[in-house]
Amino acid sequence: MKTFVLMAGGTGGHLFPAMALAQELIRRGHAVELMTDHRVESYGAEFPARQIHIVPAATPSGGNPLKMAGAGFTILRGVAKAHGMLGKVRPDAVIGFGGYPTFPPFIAASLRGIPGILHEQNAVMGRANRALARFADILAMSFPATRFADQQNLEKIVTGNPVRDRVRAVAGRAYPALDDASPIRLVVTGGSQGARALSDIVPAAIALLPDALRHRLQIVQQAREEDIDRVAESYRQSRTNVELARFIPDLPERIADAHLVIGRAGASTVAELTVLGRPAILIPLPGSLDSDQKYNALNLEQGGGGWVAEQASLSPQSLATRLQELLNDPAGLRRAADAARAMGQPRAVEKLADLAEMLSGKNTTIEGRPTT
Repeated sequence: MKTFVLMAGGTGGHLFPAMALAQELIRRGHAVELMTDHRVESYGAEFPARQIHIVPAATPSGGNPLKMAGAGFTILRGVAKAHGMLGKVRPDAVIGFGGYPTFPPFIAASLRGIPGILHEQNAVMGRANRALARFADILAMSFPATRFADQQNLEKIVTGNPVRDRVRAVAGRAYPALDDASPIRLVVTGGSQGARALSDIVPAAIALLPDALRHRLQIVQQAREEDIDRVAESYRQSRTNVELARFIPDLPERIADAHLVIGRAGASTVAELTVLGRPAILIPLPGSLDSDQKYNALNLEQGGGGWVAEQASLSPQSLATRLQELLNDPAGLRRAADAARAMGQPRAVEKLADLAEMLSGKNTTIEGRPTT
């Protein structure tokens, strides 16, 4: 049995792939502990770690010297606390999943000489991971083309982004049959909190579709609680068949049954779409520091598995035009579904676990080995 410490920022985008790896390592008989920040309380009940350690962390911010000094002091406290914790846990290897809460414990692991892997979920290498690359042995990437990765002087291996067991359970479903008269199933999702822009634009675009096409639609849409009533009213006026929810617990199954998905382009969303093999119109979240969602979406588009729609230039009219083109071309949707599936990495968690075992000293053949 080996002991692994996983390190992740306290948001779902970082914690969910870490959770998938923890489950896989535990299945293999290993011990797993987690180091993160206080935000893990939202997910802690589900994270399968032997112990969860809260480590002080801060995001360096330029402009204000006092704030920068305070962040630096917090990071140093975090390094010291993690150093002591790692001395007690004595892990065989550590795996960092990005976010600034990864920074102090990963530095501490390096000071103790513990080998480490950094996992990058997005098509743009995050700033924390870029800063930590010099302390890592291996960079595990979700996308073969990852911005800023080439600048890092360490071994790089494409593993993919681990997805939930629930996604993997329905990954083998064939693309649903679609002809010129059959119902069309559309899923609209804006991430775990929904997206107001999608609540504004999508119902208005659906209302502009020809009656014959709109009446074939069966829509499942996620929306913020404060938006549900007005979204429902918009669909009622256009006489569209819709199911609205603040949270969709069976989202993987709904996507597997869908002919087309409209959503944001977070790393987990793109990973699940490709594992399930479903085409999507992706609307990247605007305003992010390194445009990570934009590059995630462009990877899918360049592979033929989807289409990028920039929010700044998206209108109900332009979305309606795109939807009419796509929904009247069943063969084109099927080709895009096949292309999306070809990009998927359904065994990403096994590849990452193999990599962790290899680094910890266990002799394991690594799938996907080699890209440098």
